[in-house]
Amino acid sequence: MLLAIDSGNTNIVFAVFEIDGELKGEWRSSADTNKTADEFGIWLEQLMQLKGLSHAKIEAAIIASVVPATLFSLKTLCRKYFNCDPMIIGDKSVDLGITIHVKNVEEVGADRLVNALAAHERYGGPLIIVDFGTATTFDVIDRYGGYLGGVIAPGINLSTEALHQAAAQLPRIAVVRPDSVIGKTTVAAMQSGIFWGYVSLIEGIVKRIKDETEQELDVIATGGLAPLFTQSIDCIRLSDGELTLRGLLAAYHRNN
Repeated sequence: MLLAIDSGNTNIVFAVFEIDGELKGEWRSSADTNKTADEFGIWLEQLMQLKGLSHAKIEAAIIASVVPATLFSLKTLCRKYFNCDPMIIGDKSVDLGITIHVKNVEEVGADRLVNALAAHERYGGPLIIVDFGTATTFDVIDRYGGYLGGVIAPGINLSTEALHQAAAQLPRIAVVRPDSVIGKTTVAAMQSGIFWGYVSLIEGIVKRIKDETEQELDVIATGGLAPLFTQSIDCIRLSDGELTLRGLLAAYHRNN
């Protein structure tokens, strides 16, 4: 079996796949850079046991991380608890088979590259990937699977927290789809601004990308809030919550 680890700014996602691609288990931990390999290892072993999975069956591991401070603990986790040296997305020895058309390849997040790999493999191209993560990102993939670049905007939860912290009388809110655009209370007005504001942002940026490329690109969403927004944005064809993990699986197979 394969252990796939997606280390983001907010959460670290651990998944176990059969080598043939069957997902056997998926778990999330907060992205705490102070957590040790032992803390991750004990926690993960217990969760795997609840699924009837043995750590001894893990044959290989692969990591995509956008938080360098977590890499040491995650590498140590793989070596100490699963007896394997993990493949790291971004290492020169790892070939994703993607042509990257940007000025500084090293600046592109590992998660965005594996998303591109999985999306092109599953849906073809050209396409736009909208990822609702700590940042809301837009990645543009050509018909051959090449990475053309993208757009980075503040994430939705980041925006709600900033609004609460910067304005003394504005509370923390949940991100929901309001019944109407015009809010009759402070909370309803904030929810409208966040939800419909991001709907308009996504629709607007997608349109500008299509105008700039002069192509009709397919749009795929991923990330925690993707299902909520996909229901309200006509230009998004579907939501795929497994995109990054499937990209890690594809990267492993490409290099083995």
